[in-house]
Amino acid sequence: MSKSGKRPSAAREQRGQSTRSAAENEAATPLDPDATICLSEVEKQQMELADAKKRTQLAQADLENYRKRIEREQQQERKYASMRLLRDLLPVLDNMQRAIEAAEQTEESASLLEGFKLVAQQLETMLAQHNCEPIVAVGEPFDPNLHEAVSQMPSEEYPTGTVMLETATGYLLHDRVVRPSQVIVSTGSPQKE
Repeated sequence: MSKSGKRPSAAREQRGQSTRSAAENEAATPLDPDATICLSEVEKQQMELADAKKRTQLAQADLENYRKRIEREQQQERKYASMRLLRDLLPVLDNMQRAIEAAEQTEESASLLEGFKLVAQQLETMLAQHNCEPIVAVGEPFDPNLHEAVSQMPSEEYPTGTVMLETATGYLLHDRVVRPSQVIVSTGSPQKE
């Protein structure tokens, strides 16, 4: 026996138990508390990186959408760029057509009439080449998007709300109204008293 009065094997057993309990304690707790902090820091940085990637993708998508919108707007601008010019040319065409109508009523100016007709036809052809087409109005239902009513009159020939006479031709550039047709709209059959 030893001085402590314990047997040597009992002391070894006690040391073995303390060694086992220390090993069990180490297994239950992490080896290095800084490792836990580092692991959470790595996870935190990975989350920040994923968030930054998502923000970058959203910014790229926004930039692409902006680029496409600007491109569409530029195409629209090019498509309708001649709108102001056409609006300025149309009164000239109107006056030419009035001159033709006036000349047709007198027989003295036959050559002048033919010249005006050729110039008016040439101008109408040029407008058509630039996608500026006249609006068909007479006999059509009144449409405030295409027609401007200057008057209403009773008519046996046209039902109520139908364009019966056009005082100035309207024009479309592609699908936009350059100028609405000025029209007289039928109020239907005159009432008999």
